[in-house]
Amino acid sequence: MAKTADRKKKVDCLSRMMAVRDALDVINGKWKLMILISISDGNSRFREIERSIPKINSKVLAKELKDLEEHQLIKRTVIDGYPVLIEYTATDYVMSLEKVMDSLYDWGVNHRKKIFAK
Repeated sequence: MAKTADRKKKVDCLSRMMAVRDALDVINGKWKLMILISISDGNSRFREIERSIPKINSKVLAKELKDLEEHQLIKRTVIDGYPVLIEYTATDYVMSLEKVMDSLYDWGVNHRKKIFAK
């Protein structure tokens, strides 16, 4: 009986780790969440997003925008005209990250206070 409980515990632990790894694969790195915050705050053009995020370079931003689009967290819209405009907007799906982002914000504020208060 104890072996069955131990096996179930290991399976549950592995299942939790796999789900967290899948989530981190989507939002990993130091830029993706910042890009999502920038877009959610109204920065929709490439240069606006780039200027709103300190120290990000164009090549990295382009790659991260493509990844976020592939994961359906943002939408890329091409607006015909001269010059052609490209806008990025957050999708409804990004709202599923709202609690995660709020929790990370709260944790980060408290962590900064704890570490730098010394």
